[in-house]
Amino acid sequence: MAGLTAALALTAAGPASATTVIQGMDALHEWNLVVLGDLKSSSEVEGRTFVGGNLSGTSSNYQIRTPAASAAKTPALTVVGDVTGGTKNLTGGATVGGNVSSGFSLNGSPQTVLVGGTIANTNVNQNIVKSEQAATAGFTQGLIDQRGALTRSMVDLSNGLSALTATSTALIANNRATFNAVAGGNGVAVFSLAASDLSRFGEIAFNRNGADTVIVNVSGATIRLDDNFLGNADQLGRNVIWNFADATTVDVTTAWRGSVLAPLAAGTTGNYIQGSAVFNSMVQNGELHLDTYAGNFRPTAAVPEPGTWMMMLAGFGALGVMLRRRRKVALLPAV
Repeated sequence: MAGLTAALALTAAGPASATTVIQGMDALHEWNLVVLGDLKSSSEVEGRTFVGGNLSGTSSNYQIRTPAASAAKTPALTVVGDVTGGTKNLTGGATVGGNVSSGFSLNGSPQTVLVGGTIANTNVNQNIVKSEQAATAGFTQGLIDQRGALTRSMVDLSNGLSALTATSTALIANNRATFNAVAGGNGVAVFSLAASDLSRFGEIAFNRNGADTVIVNVSGATIRLDDNFLGNADQLGRNVIWNFADATTVDVTTAWRGSVLAPLAAGTTGNYIQGSAVFNSMVQNGELHLDTYAGNFRPTAAVPEPGTWMMMLAGFGALGVMLRRRRKVALLPAV
């Protein structure tokens, strides 16, 4: 109960300047992809994307399908830093804290794009495109607050899930891992594996058996996801979370079914993920597919050691200072 009280206190002490701050399990519902730091992409995301650092890479695509409606009116793309590289193809609007030098190709219905600094290489046409928004009260701070809330809550969530007691055991035999979920009274099934177990099989058979949420905790720093899923596994992302609380690198080489939670990891994708995904940083050469996580599980986990996420936030400090300086410059009167 003390852990729950502390967690609630942390949430209550969260940012006040942002209109809506999304965190914890709600973030897995809201965004198809969350990258707490920098994202380098040559691919696409079917749903919404949050980038806590800079977005770079060749041409990439955002919200190419229609995700579930957002009560918070979250745009297709949110970037706290700068957007550089090739043209970003966009459906559903964007909010960018820094500058956009890559340009946006705005497709479909009229969109709203809000940019803290400058924007180039973008045809406005019927769309609403506003630059220099750092001069607007709360614009930059709201983005910084959202990133901070996501950084804290994603680490908290991953650590909390990793502490859950296993209710089910994966059967590994003949190059196949069979996951027969056995849910507890809360509708949640939990498996526990080590990273070394992943090399013991090349196929995955997954039976959710009606569980609202299935957590697969995988311990270890280095993760390689190269297994093939059997049967119709495309809906696993709605109810299955692969949790890599210890991972510092996650390499996805095959089509991966299920949402992926790895808030401390540098992620690399060479194939698609079907579900929500959270990484610390990412090189994306594979798509992110809908649906996002859609389960009803709301864990009550103890707050981790402050150093865990404070070290991560420290890495974002320079970017926050840069954005605030832009705002101060923008507020200087013209002479």
